Amino acid sequence: MLSLLLYQNFSVLSISVLLTFLYYLIIIFENFIKMSSTKILIIEDEKDIVELLFYNLRKESFEVDFAYNGEEGLTKIRNNSYDLVILDLMLPGIGGFELCKILREDPKTSHTPIIMLTARTLESDKILGLELGADDYITKPFSFRELIARIKALLRRVNRKSKENIIKIGNLYINKDKYQVKIENKPIILTPLEFKILSFLAERKGKICSRKQIINEVWGEEGYANPKTIDVHIKRIRNKIEKDPANPVYIKTLRGVGYYIPEEV
Repeated sequence: MLSLLLYQNFSVLSISVLLTFLYYLIIIFENFIKMSSTKILIIEDEKDIVELLFYNLRKESFEVDFAYNGEEGLTKIRNNSYDLVILDLMLPGIGGFELCKILREDPKTSHTPIIMLTARTLESDKILGLELGADDYITKPFSFRELIARIKALLRRVNRKSKENIIKIGNLYINKDKYQVKIENKPIILTPLEFKILSFLAERKGKICSRKQIINEVWGEEGYANPKTIDVHIKRIRNKIEKDPANPVYIKTLRGVGYYIPEEV
């Protein structure tokens, strides 16, 4: 009897340990997949530094590409998609400051994280780099461990922000960063005003929004729009996203009060 009890307790303990082990194994595997799908571009003219960066980033399971001058880096960015750019300042051709400015003015790369990695240590250079849109500024010589830690921290911040700017309600998908709307994975074309109205309602799912609230949000408190204008825009949005606009699923009306997206959608 005692041996049977011990065996049962041991079996329960073994299963518990195994499940805990599998849980942590899944977390490690998920993190590995996320890192291995993260693509980093190094734009640096010193080949020794490129090789060291390439080796250390690959060791952390990042996918890595590189360019030795500004023109090559710009071409690669325009032809590919990167999750982060490590940018030297003193580059042949297009310099780092100019390249950073170009990337921030391009809608495709305006939100791509940029870390400036440079021998320029003056405070004025650091301020200029950050004002031009760099997310971080690291001076040479640098610690690889610190660089890796900063890369991971920056990617975590960007991923959190991206999640906040993506709204999913039933089969409705809204990406506020890219101004994209999809229904059942089919792209929907909205005007800028329609997009703002839909996003405003989606962010307040389950809450009733009056016409005045929508006007203040979309046109601003100083702007002017006739409340009936909101009704026209809502009708147009429904025609684009609803299967049956006369019996809407996503945008409901509470007569005399306003519009809302139901909590249960």
